[in-house]
Amino acid sequence: MAVETFGTTEGGETVHRLLLGNGPLSVAVLTYGANLQDVRLDGVAHSLTVGSPELAAYEGRMASCGGLMGPVVNRIAGASAEIDGTTFTFTKNFNDRHTIHGGDAAFHRRVWEIVDEGPSHAVLRVTAPDGESGFPGNRTVTARYDVMDDATLRLTLTAETDAPTLLNLANHSYWRMDDAPTVEGQVLTVAADHVLPRDDEMIVTGEILSVDGTRFDYRQGRALEAGAEGLIDNNFCVSQQREPLRPVASLQGKSGVRMEMSSTEPGLQVFDGHILDLPQYAGNDGPSPVAYCGVALEAQFWPGATAHPAFPDITLRPGDDWQQVTEWRFTR
Repeated sequence: MAVETFGTTEGGETVHRLLLGNGPLSVAVLTYGANLQDVRLDGVAHSLTVGSPELAAYEGRMASCGGLMGPVVNRIAGASAEIDGTTFTFTKNFNDRHTIHGGDAAFHRRVWEIVDEGPSHAVLRVTAPDGESGFPGNRTVTARYDVMDDATLRLTLTAETDAPTLLNLANHSYWRMDDAPTVEGQVLTVAADHVLPRDDEMIVTGEILSVDGTRFDYRQGRALEAGAEGLIDNNFCVSQQREPLRPVASLQGKSGVRMEMSSTEPGLQVFDGHILDLPQYAGNDGPSPVAYCGVALEAQFWPGATAHPAFPDITLRPGDDWQQVTEWRFTR
């Protein structure tokens, strides 16, 4: 375990980089956004996730790359929601009408506190005061990264509040199994029979669509086409509620490098990474990110839960035992 200074934010806060390793797997985590900045597997020359050695990239347009999104990942339609009969209004930061990724106090743009660290683990914490970005409750979120000796990375998230609030967290890493400009040809598998369609503003409609006969059917695995298949920015419905840890997705590279992803969460957002054409920033391996250079796989609750009561509930209440676990296992 090593802790090094990564940089200083525009607001004057010091950001640290924590280097974790165990057996064939090593990762780097930033205190900025509890960010999973780099993932390396012995025998593989390239980074398996999209990241940057520059703090300016994370304060800029690479903010979502590896970040811990919250308090509510994805979009809240109309920037308002009802909790126990009271309507709360949130920051409008998407199309001047909606809230995305928690508004102007989003967790992935905060410097987290180091609570504990060791050779193969790191525990980070962020607190959010009542009313920040409109969300009620004084909240505490903890993120624990563990590198296990079987080339598995585990992320355990816990949360608590002193008043009923909304919470939907997700790691937003973009994955790439091959040392190639894009993820074209890498085979994605998603264990989901249904997907949530979106409208023209990228807001879920409330329909729960079967993937049968659609381009969203990844149950048997299908090669990504780097945009040729159309936009992918959809929640895949893995279950109706949080479940014990089970496989939800995999990504297989042409090179033979494979990632198997397991999670407790009922949803998995798949985002194709078309926005990653960012020549102003260096990537983990040097060259700048390009469009479709990684695919985001975000374990989460279904978006739109505040508007669609049939969706899994994202209300966090005082005393709730709230825990999310995600694992990524790498082989070659």
